[in-house]
Amino acid sequence: MAGHNKWSKVKRSKGVIDAKRGQVFSKLSKELTLAVKQGGSNPDLNARLRTAILAAKAANMPGDTLDRAIKKGTGELGGAALEEILYEGYGPGGIALMIEIVTDNRNRAANDLRVLLSKNNGTFADAGSVAYQFMRRGEIRLEKKGLSEDAAMELALDSGADDVQDDSEEWVIYTAQDRLFAVASALKEKGAAPKSPQLTYVPSTTVPITDIETARQILKLYDVLDDYEDTQNIHANFEIPDDVMVGLS
Repeated sequence: MAGHNKWSKVKRSKGVIDAKRGQVFSKLSKELTLAVKQGGSNPDLNARLRTAILAAKAANMPGDTLDRAIKKGTGELGGAALEEILYEGYGPGGIALMIEIVTDNRNRAANDLRVLLSKNNGTFADAGSVAYQFMRRGEIRLEKKGLSEDAAMELALDSGADDVQDDSEEWVIYTAQDRLFAVASALKEKGAAPKSPQLTYVPSTTVPITDIETARQILKLYDVLDDYEDTQNIHANFEIPDDVMVGLS
């Protein structure tokens, strides 16, 4: 399993997500606004908005905050114009990074990322330098709740998915990018409760990190990038074995 998924498990166990609730709401608000701008304010006709609303509700975002974000997308409320940008980079150990940014200032964001990377054993890369190492795929999560791996795999494949991976307390189901919502709907019809359907970047191969100091540097860089105000998502191709993770903690 890719290391960034293992790191998500560590973050949950530390309660980091709860500690960054305001940051989470900010990211969700940007996604809601962009979803409306691109596909309109009717969630029945806008799959991206539907997903964003589900994510916002799952994070217990206040209703008025959700409404404001949607109104910014429709233009009812003023606000700076947001732009989506995908930046690429390298981290310690030669790992590849794909950083999704939503910003109202492209030049500032690019400069900020250059600085953050250079100060944390990383380097900024030209477009296309690492993108070929990732595949665009749909991702859906299912709580295990007694669902065995064989049962999860059968359920996923019968619903049109491509693969299932273990991520601690959840099964991660991967789909072709154009099949994401069809698979999510099929899972619901079969009595499952799919969570967080989204498009993501999945590494074609992963880089095993066996040196504890390198692993520590990678996770520090990951956190620094994740804490940056314009970051929406980070995708990486590192894999840290369980014994190294134990050594880090």
